[in-house]
Amino acid sequence: MRKVTGFVVAAAAAAGFGGMAAAQDIVVASVGPMTGQYAAFGEQLRRGAELAVANINAKGGVLGRKLKLEIGDDACDPKQAVAVANQLSSRRVALVAGHFCSSSSIPASAVYNENGILQITPASTNPALTEDAAKKGWKNVFRTCGRDDAQGLVAGKYLATKYKGKPVAILHDKSAYGKGLADETKKAMNGAGLKEVMYEAITQGDKDFTALISKMKAAKVEAIYLGGYHTEAGLLVRQAREQGFGAQLISGDALVTDEFWRITGKPGEGTRMTFAPDPRRAPEAKDVVAQFKAKNYDPEGYTLYTYAAIQVWAEAANKAKSIKTADVAKQLRGGKYKSVIGTLDFDAKGDVVNPLYVFYEWKDGKYAEVASGS
Repeated sequence: MRKVTGFVVAAAAAAGFGGMAAAQDIVVASVGPMTGQYAAFGEQLRRGAELAVANINAKGGVLGRKLKLEIGDDACDPKQAVAVANQLSSRRVALVAGHFCSSSSIPASAVYNENGILQITPASTNPALTEDAAKKGWKNVFRTCGRDDAQGLVAGKYLATKYKGKPVAILHDKSAYGKGLADETKKAMNGAGLKEVMYEAITQGDKDFTALISKMKAAKVEAIYLGGYHTEAGLLVRQAREQGFGAQLISGDALVTDEFWRITGKPGEGTRMTFAPDPRRAPEAKDVVAQFKAKNYDPEGYTLYTYAAIQVWAEAANKAKSIKTADVAKQLRGGKYKSVIGTLDFDAKGDVVNPLYVFYEWKDGKYAEVASGS
């Protein structure tokens, strides 16, 4: 995607019309890592937002007004996320469907709150995002995805059961997402009776894990839990296999991208990660998935979660007969909303009620849900 001055790109064509947007158009935005090593996730957010806006406009828009979509690039950098948030605030954006990284969503949420903008993240799973907002009395922050305390509970219990009495290493990449997820997994695993033999930090952007792998080999580690993103996870497992180290790699939802396999190739075989039940298989998603596939795009990962964020906001705005953040936020907390990822019910903090997480496993270049108990 071509970048223009600043971090935000207008996407009027995606909204279903060309030229300059009319004054009465409602501006919404999606923000994520459109560039950089996590750009694959940025594309998921962008694609989901574009199709949601196009379909909503095709049905008459919101309150009889068309939506105009803008795309923000934060590169998963907290400072850039704040800069984008300030730019969107100056554009009087009604909704931000973003960000992707928790380390971006958390600081940006303060800007959105100050400027009265509703934020619905499709992918930021760190509990602190909504917990801190609730403590401060903010009402503008929501998410269509689950939280890491739910995701970590599933992973932690699995590790404690599957590797009972065996050496397990817990790693994280120091990010709000990675460390948060690793710590929630560690907490659940410890609570179920298994103590890790190693708790180590890596750094985002690291490319050589030789020393860490040697340390884990010496400790006879049988399973590695990594809280982090697909790039470092892919390099870690590939280098481990090259060094004859066969410990099981387990991680979270950031590995739900084909980019992981492009990094690992065959060494990625057997890697497991937690994610929600495949949203592409939801009956409600059938028609939208078909639209994506007609454009030769597979709506994996958080594509449909982004679509859902804009979809439920539009429905709530129509029900409230208002696009004011206070009105829409109250409406979102007041009922259940049908979306492409199923019916969403938001609690007082803006979190989805009863999010589900399951295990997936990489095999032959594809990931598939693992049968319960496997």
